[in-house]
Amino acid sequence: MSQILPLSALLLGVALLLLGNGLLGTLLAVRGGIEGFDSQTLGAIGAMYFVGFLAGTYLGPRMIRRVGHVRAFAFFTAAIACAALLHELLANAWVWGLLRLVTGMAMVGLYTTVESWLNSHAAPAQRSRIFATYMAVNLGSLALAQQLLHWGDPGGHVLFALAALSFSAAVMPVAATRLAQPVVEEVQGIGLATLYQRAPVACAAGLLSGFAQGAFWGLAPVWADTSQLGHAGVAWFMSIAIVGGAAFQWPIGVLTNRLDRGHVISVIALIAALCAGGLLLAAEHGLSLVLAAAFAYGGFAFAMYPLAVARLMDRLEKPEIIAGSGSLLLLHGIGASLGPLLAGTLMHHFGPPALPLWFIAIQCLLAVTAWWLAARAPADIAQQTPLTPMERTTPGVIEMLETETGAPTR
Repeated sequence: MSQILPLSALLLGVALLLLGNGLLGTLLAVRGGIEGFDSQTLGAIGAMYFVGFLAGTYLGPRMIRRVGHVRAFAFFTAAIACAALLHELLANAWVWGLLRLVTGMAMVGLYTTVESWLNSHAAPAQRSRIFATYMAVNLGSLALAQQLLHWGDPGGHVLFALAALSFSAAVMPVAATRLAQPVVEEVQGIGLATLYQRAPVACAAGLLSGFAQGAFWGLAPVWADTSQLGHAGVAWFMSIAIVGGAAFQWPIGVLTNRLDRGHVISVIALIAALCAGGLLLAAEHGLSLVLAAAFAYGGFAFAMYPLAVARLMDRLEKPEIIAGSGSLLLLHGIGASLGPLLAGTLMHHFGPPALPLWFIAIQCLLAVTAWWLAARAPADIAQQTPLTPMERTTPGVIEMLETETGAPTR
């Protein structure tokens, strides 16, 4: 606790950022429908956020090194706050795509700023506690953000203003901190061919989970809205799925620590596919069943990227893990950029049921691929890294997964 209190300003800033970002992402899906954008267009707009996230991985650290952490944080939050308001002022699909690109770039810059700061000031003995607190703030803020959709009409001004206010308020605790600013080191990735050779199951899980999760974040609110759940139903659908994603990671981690992780990834993907089938069927039977299916699907689907990271850590040596996580994030980002675009096109041609069918297809493909790749590789049970509940941010977050000796948790 002694380490967490001085870092509370950073954690409060993260909470406010994710309240705004979580609200804005869902709000745009609903407002886009009001503006007459079809699912193909909304999928493309959602894809641009992840394209920006990939670009920001390279551009964000340069900005931080140039102007420092506090100024970079203020710059990125100002950019997102402006983007939030411009979405309402300029309801044009091309403009929205550009604004989502800017938002994705700024968000990864903000993640990099905060995570490098946390890493710099976290004592080795406190790293696991700080990491757990940081992830709880991430997932809790995203879940809570969905409920802000109740605070106004998605067709009006209030919710966009609320998102912009949340972004702007995030600057205050960070600007007021007296923590020394660290140096941001450039993270060099491992070549994708080399990474696949060393950790093929992790690569498959990282890429294909991106296809599923990118489509979820970009189009799940669209699916809920077009499935006649109402705006309140959209908010609850997204919140419940995120809560499920947070709640299931610990028991899945206990299971995967005792069995070969490659085969566990396959089984979890297959269960996620079955849960997506539940979404498909529940849509015709009311909100309660939809929320139950959302909780189950989120629980298994959100665990896939942490499983991929854990499998990566099983297969790489300690000095390679940060670089490897950067390459894995690149794979995940490629999938997340393509997922909303492809799934949105399918929804445009075949209607709302195409999104759960997309989840089913991707998760089944991952289940088959992971099982086949794991069968060709030796089991890692003896040296497996315990799975840690987490959300995809930047490679810097992996640095917090260290024991007091400085080695990644094993």
